[in-house]
Amino acid sequence: MYRLLIAAAATLVVTSQASAQVRIKDITDVAGARGNQLFGFGLVVGLDGTGSRSTFTQQIAVDMLQRMGTTTQIFSQLPAESVLRSTSISAVMVTAEIGPFARKGGKVDVTVSAIDDARSLQGGTLIFTPLRGADGNVYALAQGPLSIGGFSVTVGGGGVQKNHVNVGRIPGGGLIEKEAPGELVRDGKATLLLKDPDFNTSRLIAKTINERYPGVASASDPGAVVLCQPTDLTKSATQLIAEVGLLEVRPDIPARIVINERTGTIVAGEHVALSPTAVAHGNLYIGVSINPLVSQPAPFSGGVTAVVPRVQVASSEQQARLVPLPKSTTVSDVARTMNALGVTPRDLIAIFQAMKKAGALHAELIIE
Repeated sequence: MYRLLIAAAATLVVTSQASAQVRIKDITDVAGARGNQLFGFGLVVGLDGTGSRSTFTQQIAVDMLQRMGTTTQIFSQLPAESVLRSTSISAVMVTAEIGPFARKGGKVDVTVSAIDDARSLQGGTLIFTPLRGADGNVYALAQGPLSIGGFSVTVGGGGVQKNHVNVGRIPGGGLIEKEAPGELVRDGKATLLLKDPDFNTSRLIAKTINERYPGVASASDPGAVVLCQPTDLTKSATQLIAEVGLLEVRPDIPARIVINERTGTIVAGEHVALSPTAVAHGNLYIGVSINPLVSQPAPFSGGVTAVVPRVQVASSEQQARLVPLPKSTTVSDVARTMNALGVTPRDLIAIFQAMKKAGALHAELIIE
């Protein structure tokens, strides 16, 4: 029982204190200041026998050599799989994100992922690869040696591998060739977008800004606060947004419980409340074991020896007791009440789901 209490207390993470003061810039984004995803298709070379011999990859390598002007008579006479049989290459997808105000000539990090049957990208170098945006335009060029952050060694029938070796990064490997458009101010207005939209938080942000700069901010909806630059304010739009971002507010955090069923983690926020209810929870365990038995025929019977599986099924059920739960108004009360039941973290997940369905749990339940 003591171990169960410790496990439940460790897994139910609570935030019982009032929400802290946070900077506006940490809970909002500026409309127009967004990154852009880039992608490209390329080839990694220089692999130490860990590349791909697939026809797909070999054809890509041949096509690239032909585009570079490296053509011979054998290229036109033989199929790609016969021209080039190399295990030092791999076809890859290259991805990157360019910032909203990145300038031409700047650099970005790129991620390289194998899309063929290469065993490892360790020691490889990405060949010149254009990176395009959603509009099809080339915004950056990527090239350089890969950093894997792991290794893979195979000897004979065994091997050792650390981390994932089919994905690598090239820090600063993307050179920006075209700037992504970014527009902060439109029609004399800038908009702050809340990362977690909420009516009250939007109102509090506008109120805090207007206390410093009267008449500047208005909450247009739960997810946006519009900034209008007054004519008597000599600050630039960039300076105004920077100073507004440093102002602090106390966001209104909704009652919410987040459950990750894969890890058994439960995180409960502020304002989670319980109505008076009663909970009975028991566990049913079913075990199935298979033991192979050898059936030996009698001498001179003409039968053959056979292996027959012997299946055994056992079950046990823990006795459940009905526990009344009082009204709880804080998340600390909820944690103490749940831990007092002496249930495991996995049981807590099932209990929370049942209480939500019964209407006794007054919080948004998010299951991941």
